[in-house]
Amino acid sequence: MGQRLGGKVALVTGAGSAGAGWGNGMAAAVLFAREGARVFAVDRDERAVERTRAVIEAEGGACTAFVADVSSPAAVAAMVEACVGGFGGLDILHNNVGVASLGGLLDIDEHAWDRALRINITSMFLTCRRAIPHMVEAYRRDGRIRSIVNVGAVAGRRWTGVPMLAYATSKGAVEPFTRSVALQYARDGIRCNCVLPGLMNTPFVMEPLKQAYGDVDRLIEARDEQSPTGEMGTAWDVAHAALYLASDESNFVNAHALVVDGGQSQQTWRPV
Repeated sequence: MGQRLGGKVALVTGAGSAGAGWGNGMAAAVLFAREGARVFAVDRDERAVERTRAVIEAEGGACTAFVADVSSPAAVAAMVEACVGGFGGLDILHNNVGVASLGGLLDIDEHAWDRALRINITSMFLTCRRAIPHMVEAYRRDGRIRSIVNVGAVAGRRWTGVPMLAYATSKGAVEPFTRSVALQYARDGIRCNCVLPGLMNTPFVMEPLKQAYGDVDRLIEARDEQSPTGEMGTAWDVAHAALYLASDESNFVNAHALVVDGGQSQQTWRPV
C-alpha cells in the first residue's frame, strides 16, 4: 500500500460493482484505500457496497459502507453528514454514480430520460452542494486543497455507435458542470475535475449493451475492435486516473477533463 492519499478522507459514490468483477467505483474505492485514504463507500445496493468494504478491510484499509440513493436530496444530506461525523472531515468527493440504457429519440420514454438525468448529473449537483461547504470550511482552517472528481464519459462528446440518448446527454453535462464548480470555488481551496472513460469492460457497461449486440462474445469483440489498442479498458484504468486527480500530485490541475479511452476519441468512428 502507498500513501498518495495518506491522511485523507474519500467519499466514493457508486462504490459497489454492478455485477461480477470490478466496476469503476469499486476499483476506485479500493485503490484509494490502498493509497492511504479512509474511504466512505456509498452505493444504493447494500450487498455491493459491503463487498467493497470487505475487500478494503481484508487488505488492512479503513472503510465505512453506507447505503444511499444519491439522486435523493435527503439521502445525500445524510450521507455527507455521516461521512464528516464519522471520519471527521471530507477531503475527496468522487462522483461515480451512473445509469445507462439503450434508446434513441423515438425509443426512450420520459421516465427513462428523467431517470438518467437525475442519476447521472443531478446527483453530482446534490453531492457537491452538500460537500462543498464542509470542504471550504476545512480549507479555511488548515489551508489544504480538497478535490472533487466526477465521472463523465466519452459518449457525452461523440457518437459511439449505439443509440443511448439519455446517457450521452446526461454525461455530456458533466464537463460544463465540472468547469463551473471548479472555477467558482478555485480560491476556496477546491479543485474539481472529471474523468471521461471510453470503451470499458465493466459490469455497468456490459449489462445494458448485451441486447444491442446479441451476446456477450459479440459485444466484447465489437467493442475491442473499435478501440485503437484492440481491446477495451478496465475499471483500474479509470480508477488510476481518478487517483491522480484526487491526489496532491495534480494540485494545479483544475477544471480538466481527463480522457481515458486508449485514443478512441481521436479516431474517426467506424461501425463494427
